[in-house]
Amino acid sequence: MRNLNWNGYFNARDLGGLPTPLSATGSTVFKRVARGPRQEMLTDSGWAEARQWGLSTVVDLRCTHEVGGREGDPVIDNFTHSSLVIVSAPTEDQNNPEFREVCFPILDSPEYWRHNWRILPNLVRETMQAIANAETGVLIHCSAGRDRTGMISALLLGNAGVSPDDVAGDYAESVRAMAGAKTHAPTHDRQASWSVTEADQWIAETASIVREAAANTDAVFDTIGLSQDERSRLRELLTEV
Repeated sequence: MRNLNWNGYFNARDLGGLPTPLSATGSTVFKRVARGPRQEMLTDSGWAEARQWGLSTVVDLRCTHEVGGREGDPVIDNFTHSSLVIVSAPTEDQNNPEFREVCFPILDSPEYWRHNWRILPNLVRETMQAIANAETGVLIHCSAGRDRTGMISALLLGNAGVSPDDVAGDYAESVRAMAGAKTHAPTHDRQASWSVTEADQWIAETASIVREAAANTDAVFDTIGLSQDERSRLRELLTEV
């Protein structure tokens, strides 16, 4: 039920349906927040399916120069998403010297997450604020829908009381989905040529990083300066009180 089969789109999931003691339903709520790869992959019918799901807002985590159609993308009607709110909320400044030096070698790994919110806390905070201010029915995406989207999803789920193991499991689904797929990443993506076996080995090696991020969401939010009210709004977005 969590996988979203919008036409032209893959590696897309609803963040609902994960167990949490903070929700009256016992799990995160469906049709509130979704995660996925670059929006340009969606066909006209894919956008229609996303609207049927309840899509109202797209929060794009990519840098400005990454946005736009590429060879092989579907041609869509200009009015397909004209009524949606599209928010540019990049988590990275790829021109920042420290970010380039520290993070570029590991942008295809959750190893860079802690450096992202340390070096660029304002950008990660603004991303979380954009989600907190959005109407229900939010699609969060980057290029592959794996690492930047994985980082933000891990923080959202951890804040909503989802266990670190389940958060790591959600991240693992994206690693498997994108293994061997071109991602249009700004740096070399090792995973673009991986087999399923290599992906599974990577998941085993990096799961502890994802679990740590989910288990320490409050500390991360302290680092980026996210208010208690904003944390509560993000929690309410995924839970039923």
